[in-house]
Amino acid sequence: MTYPLLQTIDRPADLRALERKQLGQVAGELRDFLIESVSGTGGHLSSNLGTVELTIALHYVFNTPEDRLVWDVGHQCYPHKVLTGRRAGMNKLRMRHGIAGFPKRCESEYDTFGVGHSSTSISAALGMALAAKQKGEARQVIAIIGDGAMSAGMAFEALNNAGVADADMLVILNDNEMSISPPVGALNNILTRLTSSKTFNAARSAGRHMLGFAPPLLELARRAEEHVKGMIAPGTLFEEFGFHYYGPIDGHDLDALIPTLENLKGIKGPKFLHVITKKGQGYKLAESDPILYHGVGKFAPGEGIQSGKGGGKLTYTQVFGDWLCDQARADPRLVAITPAMREGSGLVRFAQEFPGRYYDVGIAEQHAVTFAAGLACEGLKPVVAIYSTFLQRAYDQLIHDVALQKLPVVFAVDRGGLVGADGPTHHGSFDLSFAACIPNLTIMAPADEAECRRMLSTAFAHDGPTLVRYPRGGGTGQKAASELDTLPLGKAEVLRRGSKVALLAFGSLVPAALAAGEALDATVVNMRFIKPLDNALIGELAGNHSLLVSIEENAVIGGAGSEIERLLGELGSNAAVLRLGLPDQFVDHGEQGQLLAELGLDKEGIVHRVRERLDNPL
Repeated sequence: MTYPLLQTIDRPADLRALERKQLGQVAGELRDFLIESVSGTGGHLSSNLGTVELTIALHYVFNTPEDRLVWDVGHQCYPHKVLTGRRAGMNKLRMRHGIAGFPKRCESEYDTFGVGHSSTSISAALGMALAAKQKGEARQVIAIIGDGAMSAGMAFEALNNAGVADADMLVILNDNEMSISPPVGALNNILTRLTSSKTFNAARSAGRHMLGFAPPLLELARRAEEHVKGMIAPGTLFEEFGFHYYGPIDGHDLDALIPTLENLKGIKGPKFLHVITKKGQGYKLAESDPILYHGVGKFAPGEGIQSGKGGGKLTYTQVFGDWLCDQARADPRLVAITPAMREGSGLVRFAQEFPGRYYDVGIAEQHAVTFAAGLACEGLKPVVAIYSTFLQRAYDQLIHDVALQKLPVVFAVDRGGLVGADGPTHHGSFDLSFAACIPNLTIMAPADEAECRRMLSTAFAHDGPTLVRYPRGGGTGQKAASELDTLPLGKAEVLRRGSKVALLAFGSLVPAALAAGEALDATVVNMRFIKPLDNALIGELAGNHSLLVSIEENAVIGGAGSEIERLLGELGSNAAVLRLGLPDQFVDHGEQGQLLAELGLDKEGIVHRVRERLDNPL
C-alpha cells in the first residue's frame, strides 16, 4: 500500500506546510498505515486509531517540539510517533532495539515525558507550564488524557493544583468511553450523562464551530456557550477546579478541532477541552470490539483476529481466573478487586458469574488496596488482582493499611518479572525487593501452573496478608488440579540432589535452574516461598555445598538472594553465595526469552555464571 502524502512527512513542520484541506487525506493514509503496520508487529491498535485526527490537529496547530505535548499512558501515541520521524521504525515497534510502544524521552525530542502508567500527564504538564513561566519562556503545554485515566486520584490532585496555580496549560480529555476495560465510576457517569443529553448535543451541533469564529466574535461565542452549558449542566465539574471548560467536540472532525485549538492558544490560564472520539475509528472490526483490538498480536487486516483453536498451555492469568471462580464457590466471603484491569488480570469469567462480589474500582491502585483493607476489616476475604508494575503505585497502602494491621488480603500479582514488548514501564522487576522487607507479609512464587493454583489456595487460607507473584504468559504445561489444596507454609521443595553447588530458584526461573542443574550436577531447589524462607533447608544446604546460587526474575539488589545471604551470615556459614537476577538497570523492551538470555538467566547463562564463579572464587 502506498501513502503519497504521509511519506512526505518526516517531522511536524512538514505537516504544517500542507494546506488544511489536505489533512483529511493525511488522516486516511495514517489510519491505513497504522492498521497495516500494527497488524504486522503487534501492539496497541484500537486506541491509536481513535486519536488520528486529534494527533494531526495538535501537531498542525502547535509548534512542536517547542510546544509540549504530554501524552497520558501512551497507548495512543503511535500516530504521534509516525508524524515525528519514526514512520520507518514502526516495522520494529516494541521489538529488541526497535522503537518503544510508549513515549520515551531518549527516543525523540517530541516525546516530552516518558509514560506507560496512567494519569501522570496533567501533573507533568503543570510542571512544564510553571517551569516555562518561571523562566520567562512563552510556550504552549498540552496534556492529553483519556476518560479512563481521569478516574485516578492523581489526575484530580493535579487539576486541584493547576486551578489555583493559574498555569497557562491546556488539558484535553480524550473521551472514548473506553479505557482498557469498560470505564467505571461516578466521573464516567457524569461524562456519559453530559455527552448523551439530547439538549446538550443539539446545542453542541448548532454551535460546533463556535470557537472557530473570527476573534472579535470569540468572547460573544464563549458567553453564549457558557450560558447554554449553565442551563444544561450547571456547576460543570472541571470549572469548579478553576479551568475554562470547552466542548464536547467531535475528535474526528478536523474542521472542528483545528479552529478550536487555534483559538485556545490565545486564551490564558488553565483550559479544559472535552473531545469525543471512538476507539478503533475507521476499522470496523476494531470499532465493534475495541477491547479485543486494544492490544493485538500479528494478524491479517482483511480477516481480523482469529480465535485460537485451544488445547495450548494455560497462561498463569487463566489459572488465576479459574481458581478464583472455584474458590468463590467454596467460600462466600471471597470478593475480587481490580483497578480497571478486568481482561488483563483474568477476571472476565468471575465478573460474569459473581457480579455482586466483583469490584472494578477504576484506575485507582491506592484506593483498590485500602478498599480491600476495609472489606477485610468486616470479615470478607478480598483478592486484589493487580500487575506487579501497578502495585508499585500503592506501596504505602500495602504497608500501612494492610500489612501493619495484619489484614487477610490476597494480592494476586500478575506480570512478575520481564513482560516483553511493553518494556521497562511494565516489567515487574521490583516486587520481591519492595515487598520482602514488609513485616507480616507472606510471599510466594510458583514454578508452574499447578503450583500457582495451590499457592493461591494457601494464600486464601492464611490469616494474614499474602502475595502470590506469577509471570506473564504460559507456564510449563503442567495441568492444574481442580482441588483447592494448600502447601505447607515456608517449605521449599528439593527437585534434584547434586554436590558442591546448590541452585536455589524462585518462581518463573525454576525450569531454567533445573536444566542448568542437570548440566552442573547441582542440587536444585524450588524455593516456593520468598517470605518466610525455608531457613532449615538453606542451613542444611550451606553445610554440605560450597556454593549456593540464588536465581530470581527480580532485581538482584534487595531480592530474595539478599535475604539468603543475610541468613547465612547469621548462621556463620562459610558457604559462598552467587546472586543471579535482574541487573541494576531498567531493562528495555524485547521478547521475554530473548531478554532473559541476554541477562544470563536462561539455562546457558546460569551454567556459564556458575562455572565462572567456581573457576574464580572470591
